[in-house]
Amino acid sequence: MVGVFVGFGLLIGTLFGFFGMGGSFLVTPALLVLGYPSTVAVGSGLAFVFGTSVIGALRHRDHGQVDYKLAAIMTAAMTAGIELGKSVVFFLEATGMADLVINVSYVGLLALVGLFTLRDAWTDESDDESGASLDLAERVQAIEIPPMVTFRGDVRVSGVIVAAIGLVIGVLSGFLGVGGGFLLMPAMMYGLGIPAAIAVGTDILQITISGAFGAFTYAQSGAVALPVVAFLLVGSALAARIGAGATNLVDEDEIKGYFAAMLLAGSLAVATNKLGNIYGIAALNTVSTVLIFGAAFLVSGAVVLAAVCRLRSNASSTWCRLTTS
Repeated sequence: MVGVFVGFGLLIGTLFGFFGMGGSFLVTPALLVLGYPSTVAVGSGLAFVFGTSVIGALRHRDHGQVDYKLAAIMTAAMTAGIELGKSVVFFLEATGMADLVINVSYVGLLALVGLFTLRDAWTDESDDESGASLDLAERVQAIEIPPMVTFRGDVRVSGVIVAAIGLVIGVLSGFLGVGGGFLLMPAMMYGLGIPAAIAVGTDILQITISGAFGAFTYAQSGAVALPVVAFLLVGSALAARIGAGATNLVDEDEIKGYFAAMLLAGSLAVATNKLGNIYGIAALNTVSTVLIFGAAFLVSGAVVLAAVCRLRSNASSTWCRLTTS
């Protein structure tokens, strides 16, 4: 199991640095699949978020991909939301419904965000449908509730709206045991109109603070598996820098495509595991485990390969063409 967690940390570290997410959107469902209690899976996911985000935030800062004003507003709002979300988890655990509600919520949110992102990545820019996400950002930017704040990428949005989005994501973050990255990154890109690379870097900086707060609150209740978190961090320390560097080399639509693939795989894995437990089908639990680890391996490998192809300016080989299809 030590080897499994270290290896999984390597894969997640690459994905974390690339997508701007602490990896808990994979760690938490993976621990649920491995049979850990829901509160421990949630708390350990948040603890892992904090450890990986420190490494990635420094790397993205070096690339100039961090908006400090946006991170500050989101962090303050999400910190308040996380505390509320944590209270909901422990209330549900007392009623015996925590596992069911958290699993169903994971399946629904991962699938919804994944499908939306996949649709956007596959839609050609010249297609009329591609204006949907842009129109949403323009409508949000047109709402002028003081104070108005200007972010990197020449994006001007109401600070009240930014804080409200952060509060909602914070509640979901504390409830599901995620740093908020798989929700915050799409919210910044599609809801606020922030460029993808800046959304990734800013997301990681925010996760550093909110992840620390979330992990601390769960640790106080003894809901963090420290050995598991430690072995995951050993693997992710180096890989997070590799993933962060890849964001400078890979096309924005490719980032969205890989992101969607990971979310859909996570959704399917949690759903399969839950069905296996309900109906006592061991094969479904095996499929769930393969989906979680297999998707992390394939997507992280594709990210590294795509970056190498760009560095060599060679996109004609079969493997390089696969990473962009």
